[in-house]
Amino acid sequence: MRLPGDRPSEDELARMLRVDHAGEYGATRIYEGQLEVLGRCRAAGAIRRMAEAEKRHLARFETLLHERRVRPTLLHPLWNVAGYALGVATALLGEQAAMACTVAVEEVIDEHYQAQAAILGEDDPALRETILSFRDDEIAHRDLAVTRGAEESPAYDLISAVVKTGSRVAIWLSTRL
Repeated sequence: MRLPGDRPSEDELARMLRVDHAGEYGATRIYEGQLEVLGRCRAAGAIRRMAEAEKRHLARFETLLHERRVRPTLLHPLWNVAGYALGVATALLGEQAAMACTVAVEEVIDEHYQAQAAILGEDDPALRETILSFRDDEIAHRDLAVTRGAEESPAYDLISAVVKTGSRVAIWLSTRL
């Protein structure tokens, strides 16, 4: 049992890196799916910019996995398909639904990164700074999606509930497998 003030174990740090890598990979796949459907819409430029930020995050976590000798999640192939399918499905519902997906994912990731930063405390300042920097980007993505009409999506509450639940399940699974 971990008590407040306990340093994160090597296993805990490995789980953090594994799940964060998986999440950033899933995000890139969501945006790829959305762009496949919405590639020429008004929101395409915003989606591309968000996708580029996620690719930068993914590249950093890939480096950290390598440097710290942490394997990626065993569910990587599933997140490849699931992320892309989620992107396509929400884009098929329209630009606002695609933006609703972004809001839901980013709200979960905001909470997730906040919790990780609290666990890290000052024990791994470089990783904590990386996580907090990426959290700032995710918050900006959420805010951009809101300005792009996410909350006006006819199925906003349903999309939000389903995507948030799926994101939390993916986090739970990726930390363990």
